[in-house]
Amino acid sequence: MKKIRGRLILLIAMAVISLIISLPSFPSLYTPLPDWMKQILSDRGLALGLDLQGGVHLVLEVEEDRAVEIAVDRSRKALEDLNSETEFPIDTVVREGTGTLILTLADGDEAKTKVTQEMEEGFPGFVLKESSGTTVSYELDSEEVDRIKDSAINQALETIRNRIDEFGVAEPLIQRLGRNQIAVQLPGVKDPERAKDLIKKTALLEFKLLDESKVALELPPQVEKGQEDQVRTEFEGRLPEGSEILFENVIAEDGETSFSLPYLIKKDTALTGDVLQDARVTIGEFNEPIVSLTFDSRGGQEFERLTADNVGKRMAVVLDGTVYSAPRINTKISGGRAIIEGTFTTSEANDLAVVLRAGALPAPMKTLQDLTVGPSLGKDSIEKGVRTLVIAGCLVVIFMIVYYRLSGVVANFALVLNLIGLLGALSGLNATLTLPGIAGIILTIGMGVDSNILIFERIREELRLGRPVRLAVDGGYDKAFLTIVDSHVTTLITGLALFLFGTGPIKGFAVTLCLGIAINLFTALVGTKVVFDLFNRKKLQRLSI
Repeated sequence: MKKIRGRLILLIAMAVISLIISLPSFPSLYTPLPDWMKQILSDRGLALGLDLQGGVHLVLEVEEDRAVEIAVDRSRKALEDLNSETEFPIDTVVREGTGTLILTLADGDEAKTKVTQEMEEGFPGFVLKESSGTTVSYELDSEEVDRIKDSAINQALETIRNRIDEFGVAEPLIQRLGRNQIAVQLPGVKDPERAKDLIKKTALLEFKLLDESKVALELPPQVEKGQEDQVRTEFEGRLPEGSEILFENVIAEDGETSFSLPYLIKKDTALTGDVLQDARVTIGEFNEPIVSLTFDSRGGQEFERLTADNVGKRMAVVLDGTVYSAPRINTKISGGRAIIEGTFTTSEANDLAVVLRAGALPAPMKTLQDLTVGPSLGKDSIEKGVRTLVIAGCLVVIFMIVYYRLSGVVANFALVLNLIGLLGALSGLNATLTLPGIAGIILTIGMGVDSNILIFERIREELRLGRPVRLAVDGGYDKAFLTIVDSHVTTLITGLALFLFGTGPIKGFAVTLCLGIAINLFTALVGTKVVFDLFNRKKLQRLSI
């Protein structure tokens, strides 16, 4: 009796705990609970996947070659800075192709020796490709190119994850696909377009000086939206070398029409956003949203030097090739702080702060797949999935009662216990339920019934041999034990492989399958056995099986 009591208490405890843990998954039941109970329970519960509640599915491709070009341009800029600060013996440095730097040297073998030594020590990723007179070319070796590409993809993955965390999406799926692709799933997103813009924005922040030459005065005061390329074409060939035309987007006072302001801007970047420490939205002097920037120690020093050297000049704040503001530097700015003002809304300012805090993507990305799943489609999927689950469950319950009679009722009891335990486990782990996950639950029902059928057939064999009911039940469980364990363990191994190596929907199937199998092993071998042991206390002469 003590053994039965212990197992019975264990079953009741499992059922009660599972039901309590699953309460957050049902808002209508969770909301009325007292505050002290809500503090104990998780407030998340079982989450629904993209296919059940709608959302965004993106497959993005990182432009690897552009990442290599950006890395080589940084090395070019470092060599130019070295030349201006220490009179390094080079006249010009230009990038050719994707990964080649062409250096024009000052006269003399001494200059070539000094440059060769500096490239070997300060730029070890480059190898000498060609040397002719006062011109030498260096090229990134293949290992360094592969490292830059791999690093760019990993950095893009982490940057996207940081942005989504800031955006506040529950249960996102962000993972690498193949060599240079990233899959992003955002279930339950209310504003898909805003989320996609936030993810795909390169967020390359640059501070550039305006070119205030005569050509700048000839630019039109404003340009209609969509006419920007025409302005660039009109001034093609007339722009000073090293300058370009960029535009600021402006919304008119009526809040509906918009236009662009053209600026003539020097191509060389005075300061980039990689020295940012923080970005926050604050309220300006006229109650307009502004983005307040805080630089790290190095960035603060560079920004102070930049503003001190260019007092009286205008400096543009450029994000992804778009000008956000172009204020005049009236005095040296120290303290490592700056602001970005512009004609943007509070929501746009918040998004700008998010991408600046999360960091710039290392390279632009192309969208290979862009799907938006509506909530109505997700609702339809839920209804069909639940309907399938109910139909499958009812058919199994009816079959077990018709074929095994009272013992079939016992098996159905174990099945219900299995589903309660599975719901509690999924809710406790804050797992994401997907449509394939519902399929996994249906398969778990089949596995649970299969275990009981094995046990019942062994019990029938024992009864045919004339064994008493108690011995027949014990013998049936003993003989079926290894078969059940073996089938469950092999299926569990398969489920674990699916979870480790599968993508989102496959993972959802694997999670419910693995949890269902583990719980079913307990309910089939312990749950039904407790019920039969309670029957045998009455010393049954016949068993309805």
